[in-house]
Amino acid sequence: MNKEIVINEGRRTLGSLLGAFVYAVGINLFVVPADLYTGGLMGLCQVVRTVLAEKFGMNFTGFDIAGIIYYVINIPIFILAFTRMGKRFFFKTLVSVTGMTIFLSAVPIITVVEDAMASCMVGGIVAGAGVGIMLRMGSSSGGMDILGVLLMKWKKDFSVGTVNLMVNLVLYAACLFLFDMEIVVYSIIYSAVHSLAMDKLHTQNINVEVNVITKADTAELEKAVFKELDRGITKWTSMGVYTNEQSHVLYILLSKYEVHRLKAIIHRYDPYAFMVVNEGVSVIGNFRKKL
Repeated sequence: MNKEIVINEGRRTLGSLLGAFVYAVGINLFVVPADLYTGGLMGLCQVVRTVLAEKFGMNFTGFDIAGIIYYVINIPIFILAFTRMGKRFFFKTLVSVTGMTIFLSAVPIITVVEDAMASCMVGGIVAGAGVGIMLRMGSSSGGMDILGVLLMKWKKDFSVGTVNLMVNLVLYAACLFLFDMEIVVYSIIYSAVHSLAMDKLHTQNINVEVNVITKADTAELEKAVFKELDRGITKWTSMGVYTNEQSHVLYILLSKYEVHRLKAIIHRYDPYAFMVVNEGVSVIGNFRKKL
């Protein structure tokens, strides 16, 4: 593998670990002390932890076992990620979720603010920012992120947001029977703030079209795009009106957070290539969405 790619992926993996740490800080300093429940698979793990503590008398004082339960449940999801979503994504997600589990166990559970609404807002912002960082680094926090993308591949009208919404509806409906209404309301507020904070750092599957104009031989460049990004290319020959010289135009559709990798590939083979990047395009047809 190219040295530049290895260095870049190493930085992104460290960035994913930073996101995992930020997430753990948001959970252990604001969410857990306020007895709130996050959405998704982690929220389910928190419910299991509470049931174990209250119904079976297991003592987890100062230590949140929800992170370990989350890791165990993610093991079959890791296997799906490895077989269906590529080794690179699998590795970074494994690192991120392992980091989350360690940080959730290591960061002390401390009550920073007493007010429940403040815990909702600050916890949602901090934990949401942590997940957003992980997603922006090309990783994920596991759980429903991966399952949502896999379901989206199986059935096109699914989305990660739809899957999360369905799971959260079931989760919070169960919470209504297990806990009091106030906890459920504050947990829903937390989830809303968490989603907004996450989207500020990472908006999933923003479709981007890139036009690359180059005079270089594109054969190796095309192979690199196929191999490293797994994206298709439409190519045609053009003529510069001012220079009267022939050049190649490569048209590529990809997600927003693959653009920097595409730029690195193009610069590797032609530092003088001309690129036009257009975000937010609507795509109809066989276009593969990624996490």
